[in-house]
Amino acid sequence: MTLSSLWQPFTLGRLDLPHRLALAPMTRSRADLDGTLGDLAAEYYGQRASLGLIITEGTQPSEDGQGYMNTPGIYTPEHIEGWRKITNAVHAGGGAVFIQLMHVGRMSHPDNTPHHRQPVAPSAISADQEIFTPTGPQITPTPRELSAEDIQATIADFRHAAASAIAAGADGVEIHGANGYLLHQFISPNANHRTDSYGGSVENRSRFVIELAQALADEIGADRVGIRLSPAMPLGGIDEGDTQSVRAQYRHLVGELATLNLAYLHLHHVGDDELLRSLRDIWPSALLVLRYGRTREQIAGDIDAGLADIAPLGRFALANPDVVERLRANAPLNEMDPTTLYGGGAVGYTDYPALAHA
Repeated sequence: MTLSSLWQPFTLGRLDLPHRLALAPMTRSRADLDGTLGDLAAEYYGQRASLGLIITEGTQPSEDGQGYMNTPGIYTPEHIEGWRKITNAVHAGGGAVFIQLMHVGRMSHPDNTPHHRQPVAPSAISADQEIFTPTGPQITPTPRELSAEDIQATIADFRHAAASAIAAGADGVEIHGANGYLLHQFISPNANHRTDSYGGSVENRSRFVIELAQALADEIGADRVGIRLSPAMPLGGIDEGDTQSVRAQYRHLVGELATLNLAYLHLHHVGDDELLRSLRDIWPSALLVLRYGRTREQIAGDIDAGLADIAPLGRFALANPDVVERLRANAPLNEMDPTTLYGGGAVGYTDYPALAHA
């Protein structure tokens, strides 16, 4: 299969992208304990600027939003200064940066957060998942149910984080509505047992996500806001029900989000191609599709099939800072070292060789 469709330019929001590849968001756990990123992260992202659209690792919009150790924040002046180094490095390399805003909700532990408080979620239901903490693996505790006032405060936190991202020089933000985190918890009937306007029906379980997306579009401009969703993804103890239930939920949600004219929809796709096709038909702007386990030969498959506009790369880009050049030249790729994914320093982060030095 040819990769020729990858090399067509594309306009996304206010960005003119040189090709159809992007950097997928990947947690690397290399921030300081206060959530500030430093020079090493700027080097890491700058090395990958040729990917064009750089979607960063998940970044908490508040202390409540943090789930894991050493993940970055974007809500203090120190965070903004750290991120400014990164956006400067990527822009110098010709790329654009969308900072992914990730509130983990119940996928957290008090030992991992600055304030050591109980996690929050749509309902007081534990994810019952093992999470790594400073003292080793622990089970995620039962979260505190967010009140209606808390929900509005959380939306305000996201607004502040989006404005902070733009202040740090980012080109936009991606709302993380996927992979078992807070927004996905609101969407999922097994994590959301609320009886108010944010729970129960498909429409009510979609409400928080839609209100949040509208707030960020109002704050920084709709063409600077993307959103990531993962229909039927079982991460974090999520169970969205049978295929028909998932289709009904996401066709409604994406249909409502489509009216906001956001920059893009980023789908972490786990196999329902009929749903993917219907969401493609609903969505008016750019569609990014990420699939687990693609081979090099399959990267352009969804673009060739008319199901996607952009193909984000994860492990290929992590292990190959010059993956764009390698794919263009049909050159060999470095293998990813899974033991260096999270935490640590330069090893397995900024020391993967570029083709010229391999």
